[in-house]
Amino acid sequence: AGIIRRFWVTIAPRAHKEIHAQAILRMYWDGETNPSVEVPIGAFFGVGFGEQVDYTSLPLNETSGGYNCYWPMPFKTSAKWTLTNLSGARIDAFYYNIDFTGYDKLPDDVRFFHAQYRRENPTTAGKNYTILEASGPGHFVGCAMFMQNLRGKGLGFLEGDEMIYIDGETKPSIIGTGTEDYFSSGWYYDRGTYSAPFHGIPIKDTRNGRVSTYRWHIEDAMPYQQSIKVTIEHGHANDHVADYSSVAYW
Repeated sequence: AGIIRRFWVTIAPRAHKEIHAQAILRMYWDGETNPSVEVPIGAFFGVGFGEQVDYTSLPLNETSGGYNCYWPMPFKTSAKWTLTNLSGARIDAFYYNIDFTGYDKLPDDVRFFHAQYRRENPTTAGKNYTILEASGPGHFVGCAMFMQNLRGKGLGFLEGDEMIYIDGETKPSIIGTGTEDYFSSGWYYDRGTYSAPFHGIPIKDTRNGRVSTYRWHIEDAMPYQQSIKVTIEHGHANDHVADYSSVAYW
């Protein structure tokens, strides 16, 4: 039994978009046949579009060629991680360090770390984009989202509101006021890129209508007993055609 406390990697060739987007990290706890984590390596560390951009947050960061993860990851009997390179590029070097604390035993009700990548390209007219749909009990601890306008160069898709359904609700109990508002910013991120402990925007590309942004629910984790469904509109009432992808952590 143990709890993984830190995961560090560095990759060569450096900042290679195809490798970031198509080398898949999988994590299995206690002999699972289906992974609890299945995410492209770049997206797992919180930055989209296959890009490498330095930023700092509490659980994840990219700093001067290093990638760091501090999400706690418990396991009772075993942990198995794999990396599968599906890109056409050769990975010349993959250095990693995994720090964990060993225990004789963990509580029976300990909850396991999950992360899931999703993508819709293009988004569906009239239908919210789904960030996470999971059965419980558990708690949602945040997401990174990567959004690109497919019709035009603006950021009008940020008019979309988050709508979150807890424990089988037919109407969401959490409804927001706009995408950048959910990610703790405002006015289409009018002051540009920044990183903070619980939220930030590593990429704002107005010319190409792209945004990579994150929010961690650490001080405000969302617990559920039966299920959770986390969705967000793409533009007001889903009126924008866009390429949306995300990583949800729970």
